[in-house]
Amino acid sequence: MTVTRPLPNYLVQRYHGWRATSFAENHVWYRRLADDGQRPRAMVISCCDSRVHVTSIFGADSGEFFIHRNIANLVPPYAPDGEQHGTSAAVEYAVRSLRVAHLIVMGHSRCGGVAGCHAMCSGQAPELEDKTSFVGRWMDILRPGYERVTDLPAEEQVPALEKMAIRVSLDNLMTFPFVASAVQAGELSLHGLWHDIRDGELMMLTEDDRFVPV
Repeated sequence: MTVTRPLPNYLVQRYHGWRATSFAENHVWYRRLADDGQRPRAMVISCCDSRVHVTSIFGADSGEFFIHRNIANLVPPYAPDGEQHGTSAAVEYAVRSLRVAHLIVMGHSRCGGVAGCHAMCSGQAPELEDKTSFVGRWMDILRPGYERVTDLPAEEQVPALEKMAIRVSLDNLMTFPFVASAVQAGELSLHGLWHDIRDGELMMLTEDDRFVPV
């Protein structure tokens, strides 16, 4: 028995509006994307948070970014164990098949996933410690980052952990042999960004491990 239901009417209306305006005005471009395939120059790994809109931030059109979203924009370490790894598969496809020139990890302010990780690691969210918690086991990726912010004042720890999530993901990316070799060959550049959803600020991670305004 099927469990699907018709789309909400507001989404149907928005689709028809897009089809009649944006799509109609750019149908040649969409046809080219369909016929020639995608050739994005960059991959962006961002959070699932509905407030983070990567294409709007950069004014990007269809076909420009290969985007992968997950809880707290995390990348796990390289683990060729024969299991199913969605984020690792996306990275592999972007680097080895699409040959993107840039791989961007973009975190953001007031991230619920990062706050959950902080609560879990500090003993305030025992439900996330349960082995059946998908969110908790995913946020285990960020445990090493938590250990690096515990010396900060309490009110600074979660914001610092948001940026630490970007650092941890970039470090983990370099454990992928095909990422490391592409970086060393000058074929791929890694970038870390943090977006303040309240004021629109975008900060980038520098080579000396500082976040500065773009």
